[in-house]
Amino acid sequence: MSQTLFRNVQVIDGSGAEPFSADVLVAGNRIEAIGRQPGALRAAPDAVVVDGLGATLMPGLVEAHAHPSFANTPSMPALGDIPPEEHTLITMKFVRLLLDHGFTSINCAAAAKPRVDIVIRNAINAGDIPGPRMLAASPEMTVTGGLGDVRLSHMHRETFAVVADGADEFRRWARLFVREGADTLKINPSGDEGVPGAPAHTTVMTDAEVAAVCDVAHHHDKRVAAHARSADSVKMVLRHGVQIVYHATLADAEALDMLEAAKDRVFVAPTIGITWAAYKERGSLSADAARRLNHELELGCANMKALQKRGVRVLPGGDYGFAFNPMPRNARDLEHFVRLLGFSPMEAIIAATRHGGALMMQGGELGQVKEGYLADLLLVDGDPLQDISLLQDADRLIAIIKDGVFHKAPQDRRRQAGKLAAE
Repeated sequence: MSQTLFRNVQVIDGSGAEPFSADVLVAGNRIEAIGRQPGALRAAPDAVVVDGLGATLMPGLVEAHAHPSFANTPSMPALGDIPPEEHTLITMKFVRLLLDHGFTSINCAAAAKPRVDIVIRNAINAGDIPGPRMLAASPEMTVTGGLGDVRLSHMHRETFAVVADGADEFRRWARLFVREGADTLKINPSGDEGVPGAPAHTTVMTDAEVAAVCDVAHHHDKRVAAHARSADSVKMVLRHGVQIVYHATLADAEALDMLEAAKDRVFVAPTIGITWAAYKERGSLSADAARRLNHELELGCANMKALQKRGVRVLPGGDYGFAFNPMPRNARDLEHFVRLLGFSPMEAIIAATRHGGALMMQGGELGQVKEGYLADLLLVDGDPLQDISLLQDADRLIAIIKDGVFHKAPQDRRRQAGKLAAE
């Protein structure tokens, strides 16, 4: 079994405990031992020894709302124009890019083709291509006129979503995506900014439609993720047992209470990143659109602060994957959490690691630097607790380890244990 010994590192373990100096031994794909006394750990003669020189060792990041197949698209209709073969290659590039930037796990929030997430996940798991741990999503399931329906009435145009109306149609699509191997079924019960006739405060799916998808998921041990900006959509999806609530930015007091009541099973990813980018950086906004985005940003930030104080797991994941909000700057969401939501840097890191491990359904073995846990680790040049923006700079990631294997190996810091002993 291969071993890697990290010496002289400052550990942020993801639990919320204060950082500490330690040596950390990885054996195979697990963290075998953590020694707080310098030199206390011994490794096999052929082990790789990395001198951290005081760098930070922390869990790999988890992206809660990933869209690798959205390919930094300039527009949603453009996704339908990409042939599936090219789309698969493009998605391969972006999953590697996310791993290059420290995301050792991604929870996909919707695929732009029915099987693209599934095929990429399977290829990563088989070791055929590099990429993070990945939970594959279905395409977005929406209604006529909802977010994702970019069809034209006068001619055929491919869309990135599937459009269904009525419980039976939603049930059929859910069954198809379960058959194909999706981990998560994605639904769009609310509207969104810029959708004609279905702005963000509207709720476009019915109880029966949401219930149909949730029933299929329940019987097949799958999860449902919901695009739910409006207060009514948040309440609707919680009533039917949805586990992942995206946005919840326009939640009212009743919706916040319901989220708190479901805090042991539900995850919330507000995707502040895309709202910030649309309002602050996209440009060319009408006065009315700017007003609506400002309202959603302010209310969404206030709601997330309230949910975090109530013990709800609020996770970073900013809907990156669009030209105006591109991958791989996904780690910017941690800075948004600190600057806009009032999280401490430690709380933002916990959200992206320990809570992320739970989101990946591996809460007892992923997301912490802890003995027995999976060795998904980052060695960072600097202290993210002092400057959370460090995690946005791939050059500051000295090493990236996924499942005990170096994806990015440290330069000029590695020696074999046997050679060190002989010196």
